[in-house]
Amino acid sequence: MEQPTSGAEPADEAESAVEALDRPLPEGVRRRVIALVSDAFGGLTVGELPGQLRQYARFTPTRRAKFAGNAMAAALESDPVFRRRIGERIAQTQPELAATLEAGAPPAAADPVDVAAAAYVLRPAGWVKLVAAAGEEVQRADAERADEETRRELERLREELAQARGQTKSETERLRAELDAARKEAESLQRKLRSALSEVKRSEAALRRGGAEAETVRAEAAVQISAAESESRRLKARLGEAEASVEASRRAAREGRSVEDMRLRLLLDTVLDAAQGLRRELALPPSSIRPADSVEAVEPGRMSPKDIAARALSETDPALLDQLLALPQAHLIVDGYNVTKTGYPQMPLEKQRLRLLGGLSVLAAQTGAEMTCVFDGAELAAPVLLAPPRGVRVLFSKAGVTADELIRQLARAEPPGRPVVVVSTDREVADGVAKAGARPVASALLLKRLSRV
Repeated sequence: MEQPTSGAEPADEAESAVEALDRPLPEGVRRRVIALVSDAFGGLTVGELPGQLRQYARFTPTRRAKFAGNAMAAALESDPVFRRRIGERIAQTQPELAATLEAGAPPAAADPVDVAAAAYVLRPAGWVKLVAAAGEEVQRADAERADEETRRELERLREELAQARGQTKSETERLRAELDAARKEAESLQRKLRSALSEVKRSEAALRRGGAEAETVRAEAAVQISAAESESRRLKARLGEAEASVEASRRAAREGRSVEDMRLRLLLDTVLDAAQGLRRELALPPSSIRPADSVEAVEPGRMSPKDIAARALSETDPALLDQLLALPQAHLIVDGYNVTKTGYPQMPLEKQRLRLLGGLSVLAAQTGAEMTCVFDGAELAAPVLLAPPRGVRVLFSKAGVTADELIRQLARAEPPGRPVVVVSTDREVADGVAKAGARPVASALLLKRLSRV
């Protein structure tokens, strides 16, 4: 390993004593110095390195600059021999820059940072001024860069301010337009509200007038009804007298008094003609109003097949069928094969019909309801020889007509208001008879009821 001469170290120490920095290296110059040392580091042997830097000998220049930067800077400042060796490596790699620095005239085109970093390592005469000038140049460049960034930031903020002002202006105009529209809408609604209030007041006044007129008409009707009832009582009294005369005439006829019978008959005709003439003269309509009709109350509707379900009975409870058949003039229409194939499909058709008709006969005797059992006869080769049981009407559909169509025809043939119950699980049949006013029930309900017969 090359050892420094005894005269070199005193010279470096004397030089350092003469020229020294009065402030820390500028950060840009310091980074460039560490980069120069890291690059020149690889050209030295391990023995030529200071002890604290030998562990970084095998590092790459980039890793060396990253992990040994502070140690290299400290060694460069405190170890003149290490600094001289680094300077020799720089003189070998950058001979022109080193020569110009030794001559005291650095090239004008060179980067001030590179010049200051090389001068800090080589330590030529006046190197402190070069480092200070480089630091000032870096600070000036940083200041210019900061000023440029500040100027760009200011321009950006001015543009954003202008955009914000434009957006604020457009937003303000939009809000003002919306406010004007809202005001107009509010004024329109207020006008409509005033108009509606006026209409309500007029309607209330008309309602009050209508109520007063209705009361007047009701009072007049009550007077007319009272007069008609008085007249009716008078006519009933006269009719009673006439009936008494008729009865007397009958007794006289039984006794053979033909003359008295003729007289009584003449008297009765006279009274009836007088009553009819009085009715025509007074233009009295037939009396259909009774005193109880003038009392206001809620009248219950007459029970119909559709109202039976309101009695809280299950759709599968046989008691529901009893309630339906208990209605006045009830008519039970049965989809025969639908019931038999639901209850006992394994039996032959003939026995199915006989079993069902026997049960319906007993049910008809128990309830007194009219019963019609319909079978599908469209595919029969010949008429069925069957004696219908008492109380049950048995029908077969004609060729080209299904039993379902025949059932719907029977339901439509009944007058409105008559209780008609149709037994079938066919959804189409149930919907069709329901439209005709009939009450559909499931076949299982009839089978349960017949099991109790």
